[in-house]
This record gives sequence, C-alpha cells and structure tokens, in this order.
Amino acid sequence: MRYPSIDLNGAVVAVTGGGRGIGRATAELFAAGQADVWIGDLDADVAAATAAEIGGTGHALDVTSAESFAEFVATILARHRRIDILVNNAGIMPLGDFLTEDPAISRATMDVNVFGLIHGMRAVLPQMIERRRGHVVNVASMAGKLAVPGLAVYNASKFAAVGLSAAVREEYRDTGVSVTTVLPSAVRTRLTTGIPLGKGMPTVEPLDVARAIVGTVADRPAEVTVPGYLAGWNLLEAVVPEPVMQLGRRLLGDRRGLTDLAAESRGDYTAAVAAQARR
Repeated sequence: MRYPSIDLNGAVVAVTGGGRGIGRATAELFAAGQADVWIGDLDADVAAATAAEIGGTGHALDVTSAESFAEFVATILARHRRIDILVNNAGIMPLGDFLTEDPAISRATMDVNVFGLIHGMRAVLPQMIERRRGHVVNVASMAGKLAVPGLAVYNASKFAAVGLSAAVREEYRDTGVSVTTVLPSAVRTRLTTGIPLGKGMPTVEPLDVARAIVGTVADRPAEVTVPGYLAGWNLLEAVVPEPVMQLGRRLLGDRRGLTDLAAESRGDYTAAVAAQARR
C-alpha cells in the first residue's frame, strides 16, 4: 500500500505528551524540519515552555478526556484547517505488584495508554479521511509484545495499543490515511526512573525513538521497533521453548522492576501518576 506523501516542511503536527521525554524530542525534530508543531500536555506550563523553546505552540491536553482532545484538535483546525500528523505519545507507567496496585492507578493506566489513543484517533481521523491524506503514530512499547513482571496492567495497556493500532490501520487502509505503531524498548525518561537499566536490557534514548517516529512519515510501516533488531521478537518467542525463554529472562533480570527498584528516586513520578489517577 502506497500512501500519499507528506512533506514535513509546512506539515501540521500534533504531539501528545509533548512537553517532556519522547514527546519533546519528537516535537523538536518535527520543528527542525520546518513543521508547524502543536504540543499537547497535561502540564500546560511545561507544554508552553517546551513550545517556546522549539518554536511550536503549547496547549493543555488531558488525553483521557474525549472533550479535551476534541478541543485541542478544534483549536489546531481553527488555525490551519488540517492536521497532517498525529503522534499519540502520552503515556504512564506505574510499577509494582499486580495484586497490590491501587485500582485507581490501574484504571488511569488504561485511560491514558489506551483511551488516549482512541480519543486522539477519533478526533483526528475524520478530517484526514475527508482529505484522503494523513498519518497517525501511536507510541506503544515492546511491553506490548513482551510480558514484564511488575508491569501487568501497563503490559495490558500496551498489548491493547498494539492491537488497536493494527486494527484501525486495516480498517482505513484504503482512505490514504496510515497508522503506525512504534514500539520502543526501555527508554531513559522519567517513566523508567529508579529502574536499573542496561545489563543486557536493550535501552534507548528519547531521541532514538523520536527519529523512528519522524522516519515513519516517509514509508508508513505498520510497526517499528526501537532498536530495530527487536522486530524479530514475535518469531523468536514462537520458536524458542518456554524454559529457554525463562532462562534468558532470568539472565537479563526481567524482575528488576520488582526486586531492584529504587522507589525513593521514583517518588516524584509515582506522585504524578497518583495525581493523574485522582483526576
């Protein structure tokens, strides 16, 4: 399937969770390519500050609210009459034992990581389909392919994100509008604060993910993993016996989010997630 090309120079791009981390790096790359970038973020002050630094426009956005997303999109359309690219990047990642996780935290995880994508696509796709041109990038995670102890509900949200993105891509494949899922491994952002990274675990920087996101505009693949060599994970999991996979997991320390977590250094992020859950 060949999709209508989108020139980054002058493209109207909306990035959710764009104030920090992957979102900020992505917004900055698009802005460097002369795109007109809109940064939506729950923290309006951070969105405005980031926008001022990179040359974009900041806007308050709660992705868990269909009304908030609709207002964000309407504001962009009032200025430009189109959105060429939507990057659904906003996400949260609580850590901890499944049985003791606060149900409000579990619900917030699904609201942000799944319904954030649903609200975003429902707000943006109609005008893209009408113009028969547009591109959506849903930032999921390799946790949407690989189960990780300590991330049960987060895993569920990212598995859902992968399936949702694939289904919407197929449903609208003949409209000229594309949907790509980006699946990073562990990323050095505040979401992974307190987790010992490296030591065999594939780890990337926000800029690595941002480059992958921007790169999808050219060829519009269904999925992109970061790093790229993880693209073979599905095949590996299908052919390698479970005892061997479990041995590999132990060698990589896949329980480190439970056993080696530096909870005190994660305090600020944990508080932010709890605040999200109370909204």
